[in-house]
Amino acid sequence: MRSQLEKQMQRSELEPLVAMTVKTCPVGNETPLVWAMELAKRVEEMGGGLPSTELAEVVVAQLCFSNNNPSMWKFLHQALSCGLLYPLHVLSLLTSRIIPHRQSQPEAYRLYLELLSIYTFSFIPLGMDSSKKKIAKSIDVALQLSEIYSFQVFELGHAMVLCLFSIIVHLIDSTLDDLGLQMGSKGGACEVNKSEDTQRMDIDFRENQVHKTNEFHELIRRTNSFMCLEVLTKLTDNKRAVGLLRLVHLNIPEKFNGLLRKMEFLEAHRLSPNLKPLSQLLSKLSTNIHRTSVLECQLNKHQLIGAFLDNESCKLASPCHSVAGRFNCWVAFDICMEDAMDGKQFPVTSAIDILKETIITLQVFNGASWQETFLALWLSALRLVQRDRDPSEGPFPHLEARLCVLLSIAPLAIARVFGDNSTFYSSSLTEGTPPMHLNPGCEQSKSSLVLTSRRQGLISSLQALGHYHTLLCPPASVVDASNNAAAKAASFISRAKNVKDGIDVGDYSEVFVKEGGDLRHLIVEACIARNLIDTSVYFWPGYAPASVSESHSSPCQRSPWSTFMDGAPLTDNLVNALIRNPASSLAEIEKLYHIALFGKEDEKLAAAKILCGSSLSRGWNIQEHVIHFALKLLCPPVPPNFTESRSHLVEYMPMLSAVLHSATTIDIAHILSLHGMVPEVAAALMPLCEVFGSLVPSSSLKTSTYNETSTYMVFSLAFLFLMRLWKFYRPPVEHCITGRGGAIGNELTLEYLLLLRNSRIQFSSGDSQGERMSSANLLRSISDGPIYIDSYPKLRAWYCQNRSCIASTLSGLRSGNPIHQVANKILNMIYGRLTRSGTSSDNSSTPSCITTSGPPVTSAEDAGQIPLLPAWVILEAVPFVLDEILTACAYKRLSSRDMTTGLRDLVDFLPASLATIITYFSAEVTRGLWKPVPMNGTDWPSPAATLTSVESEMKEVLAAAGVNVPTASSGVLPAMLPLPMAALVSLTITFKLDKSLEYIHAVAGPALENCAASCAWPSMPIICSLWAQKVHSWHDFIIVSCSNSVFRQNGEAVSQLLRSCFTSFLGSFHPATSLLSTGKSVNRLLGNFISGRGFQPPVAPGFLYLRSCRTIRHIQHVNNVIVGLVAEFSRNSAMQWARTGSPLLKSGQPSLAVAASQAKEVATLGASLLCVAGGLRLVQELYEETLPTWLLSAGKGKWGEARAVCQILEGYAMAYLLVLSGAFVWGVGAKRPSRGLSRRSSIVGTHMDFIAGVLNGNLLLECDPITWKAYVSCLVGLTVSFAPIWIQEVKPETLRILAKGLRGWHESELALALLERGGTATMGLVAEMLLNSVLDN
Repeated sequence: MRSQLEKQMQRSELEPLVAMTVKTCPVGNETPLVWAMELAKRVEEMGGGLPSTELAEVVVAQLCFSNNNPSMWKFLHQALSCGLLYPLHVLSLLTSRIIPHRQSQPEAYRLYLELLSIYTFSFIPLGMDSSKKKIAKSIDVALQLSEIYSFQVFELGHAMVLCLFSIIVHLIDSTLDDLGLQMGSKGGACEVNKSEDTQRMDIDFRENQVHKTNEFHELIRRTNSFMCLEVLTKLTDNKRAVGLLRLVHLNIPEKFNGLLRKMEFLEAHRLSPNLKPLSQLLSKLSTNIHRTSVLECQLNKHQLIGAFLDNESCKLASPCHSVAGRFNCWVAFDICMEDAMDGKQFPVTSAIDILKETIITLQVFNGASWQETFLALWLSALRLVQRDRDPSEGPFPHLEARLCVLLSIAPLAIARVFGDNSTFYSSSLTEGTPPMHLNPGCEQSKSSLVLTSRRQGLISSLQALGHYHTLLCPPASVVDASNNAAAKAASFISRAKNVKDGIDVGDYSEVFVKEGGDLRHLIVEACIARNLIDTSVYFWPGYAPASVSESHSSPCQRSPWSTFMDGAPLTDNLVNALIRNPASSLAEIEKLYHIALFGKEDEKLAAAKILCGSSLSRGWNIQEHVIHFALKLLCPPVPPNFTESRSHLVEYMPMLSAVLHSATTIDIAHILSLHGMVPEVAAALMPLCEVFGSLVPSSSLKTSTYNETSTYMVFSLAFLFLMRLWKFYRPPVEHCITGRGGAIGNELTLEYLLLLRNSRIQFSSGDSQGERMSSANLLRSISDGPIYIDSYPKLRAWYCQNRSCIASTLSGLRSGNPIHQVANKILNMIYGRLTRSGTSSDNSSTPSCITTSGPPVTSAEDAGQIPLLPAWVILEAVPFVLDEILTACAYKRLSSRDMTTGLRDLVDFLPASLATIITYFSAEVTRGLWKPVPMNGTDWPSPAATLTSVESEMKEVLAAAGVNVPTASSGVLPAMLPLPMAALVSLTITFKLDKSLEYIHAVAGPALENCAASCAWPSMPIICSLWAQKVHSWHDFIIVSCSNSVFRQNGEAVSQLLRSCFTSFLGSFHPATSLLSTGKSVNRLLGNFISGRGFQPPVAPGFLYLRSCRTIRHIQHVNNVIVGLVAEFSRNSAMQWARTGSPLLKSGQPSLAVAASQAKEVATLGASLLCVAGGLRLVQELYEETLPTWLLSAGKGKWGEARAVCQILEGYAMAYLLVLSGAFVWGVGAKRPSRGLSRRSSIVGTHMDFIAGVLNGNLLLECDPITWKAYVSCLVGLTVSFAPIWIQEVKPETLRILAKGLRGWHESELALALLERGGTATMGLVAEMLLNSVLDN
């Protein structure tokens, strides 16, 4: 308030002074320079500083328009030239006063334009910050900048940028008005003070009526438009103006897009009569402004760092070249896809979303075209399929899941890429500059151009894919499908030819192809089904088979689906045919869905089985829709006129049982996970568990067999499936490990799954067009409301009890407790069966504490009879039954065989009890309270027959992968296991290998493996030996699983495996020659096959790593090892450069470019392996701990003449590792992936603060200064080039320190590029750097 009063007082004193000077000086014939000197003297006497804002306001007020005369304009010119007034301040005042009156004051407008041309980029050095703030505030008030741009303008640099932009917008608006052109509402989205402009236009009109007879004024008005465009062209052609306007483009894009729309409007009317004489100026002006929107920072290519950051994109080798060395910079695709095949993982993040972000990230970082990107994607997916051509047997996802990735996940990810608008304007590195005649200023035009570019890239990639014949060879199980896809293309061409020739082919003309179809035909059909391409691809040369046969088939030879759609009844033969053959259209699936819900009773079950048959596993073109309807079947609606008191779900019990039997198979469950449906499936299973677990089974129920429909069976199917999704079997120590999509500690709670599902439903309405087929949108029709675990009290009660069982031992129950009574009934059933069957051993007796303290057994519930109780009641009592049985066995009151038989009877009675058995035994193993028991073949099954061979084969597998560590053998026979572990493994080997029992094996297998891992005793070889004896066909799978267990707690084994991964992919380094060996290959990293019979070829090290990395106990060790390997192999590439070329640092040398490319490949592999192991947690640790520690402690090595290059490539590789790892987790677009949440800004900011602290001298480094400089320069350069959106999340002060350090290293262009992308907070600093010529021109 005080400053305002002082300002008013100064103005009141200056107004008469200026008026007197203007009146007296012309009389004395004094020049304007004398006037200016006189006023400057008087201002200083009054205590005002120069340049004076108050004087400028008074002079402009006098000039507009009470003293609008030539002398006054000359005085203003002299005042500006001698520094009495600040030029940009005066121009802002004139802009707000003269432009509205340009029609009535054409001479003043013309003189104003001349001043703009002269003084826009003329700036006076200002020493005091108070003067800068004073001028900035005055400019802000004059042009209302804070109001228009929605942030406070405090710095002079801010005022400079926004003042120039506002002046340009005002002049373009005035030109449009003067030429009689009016933009619509869309074009005016970025207009400045539109309402005020309208008012001014009315004033101009009235004043124009007064002066319309003045021919001189009319002539000036006509020429002013031409002069205005000349001035605009001159301003926008200035290098500083380009820099200032780019700041608006980068940090206030919505305003800059408004300017582009205005230019587009002018361009569209360029040939109109009013604009035709100005067309050349308009074209030049449009070019200048558009150049601003596409101009990227150009780093100094003559400096070594600039040469690295400008390295050419990684190009794909042509098909005729050798396989070695191909596609190394795209290895993240292969790792991402193979990692998704881990059947023990159920990620909550869709593989579609992960793959989409990986596509965009790799395309940006590799600087590749979309053809190269999509071709690399397809080849990686094809390698994924070929890796499983001859797999070993075992409970893991097989070919169906891999084909799902190739033919469903990959096309859907591409569709998301097509629909992702957040990356359209994030960078122009790879999209290219749109042609000027296509009006690139229009957002819609840009979106269309980018989409066209991506679509054309996809088409070109599919055409190029035809050269890879070996990869396209279809597996035997999909040969018919491939031939059918080829026949479809041939049929389409045949029909088109017949139609063209006027031939009627009838309704049933079909083309048959016995051979010639390949996987490309299936890929093309999958893309056509998602509207990514059209049927014109059928006419590609060589695409359709040349050898075909055409016939007119009868209706009986038609597809079973055609028969079904024609209304044929669902006979057994038709049902079997429909189950075997996948549906091809959404209409067929919809009809099945309605029959399953509302059809006849005998057809409901058949329809559910058909829908969940091959249509679900192999209906690739419509798989996401089949999944949608399958999940809707799990949430059936209330039938019409339903009046029963019980839940309506009971009415659908046979149908639900059929759906659950299919969904719980290993392959189908994994396909659901790939589509990101884990939270939605969990939400659908909870009400089923709640309802069927609360029902009392009928009295006619004698047993709960696996093939019959019963309340126990439906409950067990739903409950065990829910437990698998929840990963309940992980031991407590693993609750802190982090996975790719977030903390596993969160994933291990049902609340987290429901929270994720609810958030998807809530935000699905805001998805872009490319994501409208996301899991959330597909399920909106199922339930739009949120779901909470409190809505299911029975499930919640068991959930709490389960956590208590894990946390502590069971507390005793008093006699007569309801749970005690139920436990007594279950024990009576178990011991009664043992007694009747005669299997009870001599030392077995019913535990006295149960039989003597419980209530008397009624006649309806004699010993050995099934207690007719709800499943939830039984599950609540099972832990106490297990505790009693285990205690009885430990004290020899119950034989081990009888205990195993009793446990198996319990699982047969209620399969869901297996979850509680696993939880209880795993917790007891972890607590380590039970003594080990001998696995001697008498009391417990013996592994002796195969233990030695299993350990030997484990060593062979590990040695082939480059790992040589002692295996954890039991040492002496008989082998020993803790009692709970022995009981659990003895139970699991009693389960039969049957397709209908996959839901049992899918729970028991991972649980047993995790239980063994949590045990300090060397138990895994023993367990694997027992299972190898039972299931000979699973031998290879068992050996590999046993080999993976070595890496859980053995850090040295992890280090050797990671080194083997790097060596197999990059080649080994030979110190004698300083050369890397040839043989780089993705196939050497991940293998051509998962494993052949007898491990020929051997299991690849990358495959072993992907199957074991998430179970590594000390996951932080992975970060340290990868950082060390990246540093080592990047130095090796520099040693190779020194060996093959001159040691001088000549960035143009081809061998150095090859070395930099190898360092990039090293970092890419490291980032890929790091992210699959620990995701966000490891990336956060890499930013906040691992790399800072490495920089602070890394020693200075001795590498002879290549020392400098070794240090530089080491720093470059570390920076690339850091930025690429972050990009894999957070993406590079403006829209963050859901898995990244909001932690990116904190993590990136922490690392940047660390760098700023070192540059400020707060921390001392141990690494070589050359490495440090290379690391910081490359880190900033990579972030600026590939992830500029991250920079806005860093604190402005940190950016200032980084820029200062870069300028000290003569990296001024990089410093400017960094600050340019720092958001509105750093705009002022960049402006002052530009306008004061801080940077060299």
